[in-house]
Amino acid sequence: MRDATLMHPLLQAPSSHANRTLLLAGRLRCITSSTSSAKAAASHVVVEVDKDAINQHQDVDVSALHASCSFSDAQSAHVSKSTFEIVTAIGVFSSCRLPFLIQNAQYFLGLSYKFLGPTITNAVMKHTFFRHFCAGEDRHDIKPVIEMLGRYNIGPILDYAAENDNADSSEAVTDLHGIFSQPPFNQPARLYDYQSEEECDRHVSIFQECIQSVHDVSSVGFAALKVTALGNPELLERMSTMIVEVKNLFAKFQPESGSGGLISRENFAQCYQQHFHVDDHQLKEVIESLDPTDSGLVDFISFAEMLTPYNLPSFTVKCKSIGPLARVTPSSDEIVLMKRMSERLHTLATGAAQNGTRLLIDAEHQKYQPAIDNLVLELQKKFNAKDKTDRPIVFNTYQCYLKDTLERVEMDVKRSERYSFHLGAKLVRGAYMEHERERSKKLKYPCPIHDTAEDTHQCYDDVVEYLLRYRWQHGSGTEIMVATHNQESIGKAIALMKQFGLEPEDSSVYFAQLFGMRDNISFPLGSNGYNVFKYLPYGKVEEVMPYLLRRAAENSAVLGDTVSELDLLKKALYKRVLAR
Repeated sequence: MRDATLMHPLLQAPSSHANRTLLLAGRLRCITSSTSSAKAAASHVVVEVDKDAINQHQDVDVSALHASCSFSDAQSAHVSKSTFEIVTAIGVFSSCRLPFLIQNAQYFLGLSYKFLGPTITNAVMKHTFFRHFCAGEDRHDIKPVIEMLGRYNIGPILDYAAENDNADSSEAVTDLHGIFSQPPFNQPARLYDYQSEEECDRHVSIFQECIQSVHDVSSVGFAALKVTALGNPELLERMSTMIVEVKNLFAKFQPESGSGGLISRENFAQCYQQHFHVDDHQLKEVIESLDPTDSGLVDFISFAEMLTPYNLPSFTVKCKSIGPLARVTPSSDEIVLMKRMSERLHTLATGAAQNGTRLLIDAEHQKYQPAIDNLVLELQKKFNAKDKTDRPIVFNTYQCYLKDTLERVEMDVKRSERYSFHLGAKLVRGAYMEHERERSKKLKYPCPIHDTAEDTHQCYDDVVEYLLRYRWQHGSGTEIMVATHNQESIGKAIALMKQFGLEPEDSSVYFAQLFGMRDNISFPLGSNGYNVFKYLPYGKVEEVMPYLLRRAAENSAVLGDTVSELDLLKKALYKRVLAR
């Protein structure tokens, strides 16, 4: 694996091409899917696209990529596997193609534990699904896997994969003592149990070991973590609601016509006085804090920085009426718990920075995501600061099946400029589609998920294009992890890299796939010099079981591709047998 700290100078566009940026914009759109309807109202895309240029300049040939980087070569895809491992993989993927088995996996697993016992059940799982999708049970088990991947130019992303499958439970905890919280404005009382807080503290130690393990086994690795393991999920949901209501309030301040997210000082003052009790001196202080450069405008970034969940009570106490914002005001106890959650994350980020390890903060359910984004922003402002590091230490994850993903990415790019930090962005399609759709239907709010798979693909490719173009225009510092199993998106990303003069080993762009999946993508990318990583889950078999069941369910949905993993495995086995 090439050293990820190596920065290559940005190649400048040839001076003979006066309209190079516009031409590139047209060319890049040529390689996106023509079957997906473009968003005509995508005013948030920074560079306007000349549709005539799209029709006239179609010399970017994505198929040329496959001449040197084939994703359908069974031998190169599974060169690292023994014959026994190939046979095991065929069995695993064949099981994933049985809908009845996958849909009832939890039930069958329960029967096995009941009649065969945990010892036999865990042993069977360990030598089948666990061995295929997980790197091992502890830091000693995973080292040989990481060394094997390193020989093929593939780096590790370590992920302690024990999942809290009770995170969404709404059942009240009645047999535990805890922190009793009574928020203001007649909100319902809440109990945050001590056991949850103790579990979060225990998870800090586990993640610290994960960070240390990355440092011990790889100079270029990442550690992945889930924020729901470091704070009470109910509290995260509360925090997210606060952030959403702050955004909704700012939207009320804006004129009905499009204002680009900006409000004049005069309009802001008028709206602020409508909602809050404030004298002229206090109002002047508020506006000057939001517009320190005296530009005459107030934007959402400054507004959100002022009304954080931590200091929200100092504003809502001045509300003229009890509205949606006041009704989500946290209690003093909740603020203490939120700060503890932030402190846990800062402890881990400090350890990662000291060890030279980078952190990937996983995306989770949408009801938690605004809070997660807010916490990650705190980390990025401190640990990705341009005066402290030349590359991002903390990466946030963006799920492109959400309709507002491009808007959020653009906002975070602006924040990185405002607060002078390096943006680290990991891009995925999303893992909770059924949950999000069911929840939006149940609670009767607009579904946040794109209506079609084609829209999700288009969104993913648009975000990759936006960030790569930003990297090309502004130089090194912004880093993108293209975390996908979709061959089309990877091909487009590589074509974009070529257009923007980014070499395969350029440390601004990484590719990532899950361990045990899409080796036909990872290994060819690694052999061609690209920065590619494998997501390596690890943990005790019984703790990782929810993760394994989710992986199996995901495989049942993705194995219908034209060049499926199962077909490549059978071809690899056939060649092995013939070679003997």
